[in-house]
Amino acid sequence: MLILASASPRRKELLSLLVKEFEVLPADIDETPNISEDAGDYVIRMAQEKAKASALKYQQQAKDNKRAVFIASDTSVVVDGLILGKPASFDEAKVMLRMLSGRSHQVMTSLCLCDLSLQRLATKNVISDVVFRDLSDLEIEQYWQTGEPQDKAGSYAIQGVGSIFVECVSGSYSAVVGLPLFETSQLLAQFGINSLREMSSK
Repeated sequence: MLILASASPRRKELLSLLVKEFEVLPADIDETPNISEDAGDYVIRMAQEKAKASALKYQQQAKDNKRAVFIASDTSVVVDGLILGKPASFDEAKVMLRMLSGRSHQVMTSLCLCDLSLQRLATKNVISDVVFRDLSDLEIEQYWQTGEPQDKAGSYAIQGVGSIFVECVSGSYSAVVGLPLFETSQLLAQFGINSLREMSSK
């Protein structure tokens, strides 16, 4: 049994391209970066903590399926080493989008797969470069009013209206959306889950 440790509809949709059946069991964790924490270290730590928290929650629900595998992911938008989280207000979103305007930034999406006992754990950090065109203050305000930026890292969604700001992507598009499909399939295979076999079986 595969368990997705995320409530994200985007990650659920992407994972469903690789695996027919899985459960969703997100767990709340503190997502505050540590002081002076490197962005890459942060996204890996977040994925690990999400996976471990989901496994613990699974155990607390008196489920003891020893074959359960947990998959977690975390996505951060990074500019000059600074991690941009989800905006709490329009003012925060405006600051973030001004930082992204007319330049390149990184999107880091980490993966963590683990078993129920936490004895086996595999991680991966996928880094993609995204280039934004110049944004006007009016465009930033109009974009905020769509409601899309309000729960997105870096205040934009590349799979939504925010795509009109993106000149180009170098790396994994699915990772920028929230789950790198190539790397996910590779890690799933390490845990005995073959995506082609899963999706081709009736």
